[in-house]
Amino acid sequence: MVYLDLLIGFLKVGLFSFGGGYVSIALIREIVLSHGWMDEEMLTYMIAVSESTPGPLMVNLATYIGSSKGGIIGAVIATSAVVLPAYVIIILIMFLFKGLMKNKAFQSTFDALKPCVIGIIFATGLSVIWNNLNIQTGFRFDYTAAIVTVVLAALYYGSMKITKKGISPVILIVISGIIGIIVYGL
Repeated sequence: MVYLDLLIGFLKVGLFSFGGGYVSIALIREIVLSHGWMDEEMLTYMIAVSESTPGPLMVNLATYIGSSKGGIIGAVIATSAVVLPAYVIIILIMFLFKGLMKNKAFQSTFDALKPCVIGIIFATGLSVIWNNLNIQTGFRFDYTAAIVTVVLAALYYGSMKITKKGISPVILIVISGIIGIIVYGL
């Protein structure tokens, strides 16, 4: 039964994640919590790990959740289910709808989806912030995390002012990991 749930759940994610990985977080969160596969805190950790590892966020999350709930077979099912819709849609667009991008109605539909995607990303970000307040223990705000966030943001935007290009996201992730080890690990 868990394999079927993984298949259906991650097919939904793959079908309705317009806008990429960050939009998929809201859908994955809904599916994971409704099935009781993880609690909110564990999901937040997995989002952080999935964002820090190579590969698309949606695929990393699907693989981890599938693996934790159904082993290797669960990982293959969840990962395949999440990428299959995009694969099929791209193949169809490539072969059947070459002129579709020139169609005003089609372009208007995608233009209308942009604010929706922005709203979902914003709501997901607020949700992660809200859950980081640790509601179960009475809104314990992690001031250290807030300071680290401000330092990393200042480093990123400061480097943009100096180099006009900004610091590489890879370097920023490495710096973030080092700061995390120093601040939380030692």
